[in-house]
Amino acid sequence: MGKIRLLDEHIANQIAAGEVVERPASVVKELVENSIDAGSSRIDVVAEEGGLQLIRVTDNGSGIESEDCELAFYRHATSKIQSGKDLFSIRTLGFRGEALPSIAAVSKTEFVTSTDGSGLGRKLAVEGGDVVTQEETSARKGTDISVKELFYNTPARLKYMKTIQTELGHISDYMYRLALAHPEIAFTLKHNGNSLLQTLGGGDLLQVIAGVYGSAVGKQMIAVGGESLDYKISGYISRPELNRANRSAMSIMVNGRYVRSFAVQHAIMSGFHTLLPINRFPVVVLHIEMDPSLVDVNVHPSKLEVRFSKEPELVKMIEDMIKEALGRQVLIPKGVQASARIKESFVQETMTLYRPEADPLLKQGITPAQWREQLSVPADGQAPASADNHEGAGEGRDTAQEADERRRSLASLDSLAPPDAAGESGAGSAGSAGAQGAGSGAAGLSGRGAADDRRTGSASDAAVPGGVPALAAQEAAASRLREPQSRPAAAESYGAPYGSGAYGGQPRDGAAAGAGGRTGRAPATDDRPYSRKAAGSLLAALPTRSDKEALKRPDFPSLSPIGQLHGTYLLAQNEAGFYMIDQHAAHERINYEYYYTKFGEPQEASQELLVPIPLEFTSADFQALRDKLPLLEQVGVYLEAFGGNTYLMRAYPHWFPAGDEQAIVEEMCEWILTERKGVDLSKLREKSSTLCSCKASIKANQSLSTAEMEALLDRLGGCGNPYTCPHGRPIVISFSTYELEKMFKRVM
Repeated sequence: MGKIRLLDEHIANQIAAGEVVERPASVVKELVENSIDAGSSRIDVVAEEGGLQLIRVTDNGSGIESEDCELAFYRHATSKIQSGKDLFSIRTLGFRGEALPSIAAVSKTEFVTSTDGSGLGRKLAVEGGDVVTQEETSARKGTDISVKELFYNTPARLKYMKTIQTELGHISDYMYRLALAHPEIAFTLKHNGNSLLQTLGGGDLLQVIAGVYGSAVGKQMIAVGGESLDYKISGYISRPELNRANRSAMSIMVNGRYVRSFAVQHAIMSGFHTLLPINRFPVVVLHIEMDPSLVDVNVHPSKLEVRFSKEPELVKMIEDMIKEALGRQVLIPKGVQASARIKESFVQETMTLYRPEADPLLKQGITPAQWREQLSVPADGQAPASADNHEGAGEGRDTAQEADERRRSLASLDSLAPPDAAGESGAGSAGSAGAQGAGSGAAGLSGRGAADDRRTGSASDAAVPGGVPALAAQEAAASRLREPQSRPAAAESYGAPYGSGAYGGQPRDGAAAGAGGRTGRAPATDDRPYSRKAAGSLLAALPTRSDKEALKRPDFPSLSPIGQLHGTYLLAQNEAGFYMIDQHAAHERINYEYYYTKFGEPQEASQELLVPIPLEFTSADFQALRDKLPLLEQVGVYLEAFGGNTYLMRAYPHWFPAGDEQAIVEEMCEWILTERKGVDLSKLREKSSTLCSCKASIKANQSLSTAEMEALLDRLGGCGNPYTCPHGRPIVISFSTYELEKMFKRVM
């Protein structure tokens, strides 16, 4: 007698349930995906006790016809596949027809549906896969399905369920993914009466991101997008300072389906490149739209893994798209997150209360020109330099104070001068406003500080009694002061080398002009001795960027160094606020871009050694390295077998950091031997540049002179990516003027 027989339908459904329904989150996934396929615009999910006691999904979709209700609970019954050709162009989330029969086989299910708004629908009750009742009932359009006592008839599966919070976490996570995949649908999720998710369904993806991850995350997202003949990509990526310890916050949607793709995740990480610290991952939501024939979603029972037919093109497109989006941003993280929203301050226009009829000078018939001539005040409103003003300290102060009062009074007279004196008085008023604007800039006042002075009625109020025209002149002068100084051209600022005087002597003309243009003064010099190794690398000529590359990212802020903290951090300022710079990370970035360019042309720089350097390895490493020698030669390092387990280093590029050549080559060899993903020239070039840059950079606890700080900041501003070191650590952290004022309670 034969041993093979057909399984009972009930047993087959229970076995299938083991593949489809792994945990309560699987039930939520299958039911909500069916609701999405039904064209729903609102989907409500209610769970109790982690979904083991109750899962209820309600939607307003198309519903199921009365004659199809019972048929929907049969295995492989579906309305989404008509023929075998449809498997190559799947546009729906579900298509196998296994969800409802698998769920009903291990639970007590109640099903209510209606296809129109007549109020009449169909109700089914299914227990353990058997239809118990089937009747007509009142129902609104859509489907309402309740799954109770999940795994009640499979105690082994129920025994191995995790805690309620763990199961709820899986449900919440997948609901978040579905909400991110379909921002046009309004989702709600409640557990034991508590609301866990609620989206509006307006189609705004950023609003959904803020609802899922919080408004603070939503504010740090950057929009990305691109389109080709095969793919259309849109979504958001986080700024590099916003990152996670794992890939759970990287959501990839393909034609509205949440999927996991190692290739796409790798492309995202390649797009961020050195902007992220090691083992940190960004928050990403990407929507990829393509022809269904280019993707196979039927490669895994859970439909979470897909296979792309043009994967290399997709990977390249995502990587370039992210690099371009990040290149348009100023990626300087904030040192302090403002607790309150920054509000624009409005300053009331000053009004003059000056009455000409009450002025004693006008009563005496003295015109502004006559008064200016008597006081020997030039037409530009500046008091002349006089030896009398400096005879004594007290007398000098009195004279300066009187002259200041006279100028303010003169400005009042100029604002009311008759038309025939307009030219003369206008020149005086403009000169006074310009002088006071320059004075404010010299004192280090920002636009906010000037506004505060006008609000509190400081001495500067008296300089604008003429009303709107004089105030506009002052604002124009202040705006000119607030404009950042133009940075020298790339070739001048970091392409040409500084003179050796930047480290102890006088800098070359180009360096002095660059530093002076930023700070408004000649850079200070320092005669202290300096490390030859660090000085040589910092002063080395860096490659210039092309105009096209320079236009890709915003200008690095122009910074003026004001000191050094613990010999490790540079302190700098500009009109926007206060900055802290990690000197080692900054120099490492400069050197990285320098060496990365140099490694692109190693044959031209490789020099043969008079005395070769021996490198010893283990027997296994010696044999494994033999096949990698051509790869090393492509970056200018030539090794030759010398017998035993020893290689002789015959040549290396002459621009290797002095004194660290052997250590760098040994680390390069070690990396080649331990790299499991395969080594190509681009990877070796990048790794070698990172090794050289770290060896040659300024270390912590190393004091710098003012000229050295200025040179470092100039070089940093000329880098293609001046925001992170090659390892992804931030270089610059900023504190805005508003944040500083908040910390010192100057604004409330």
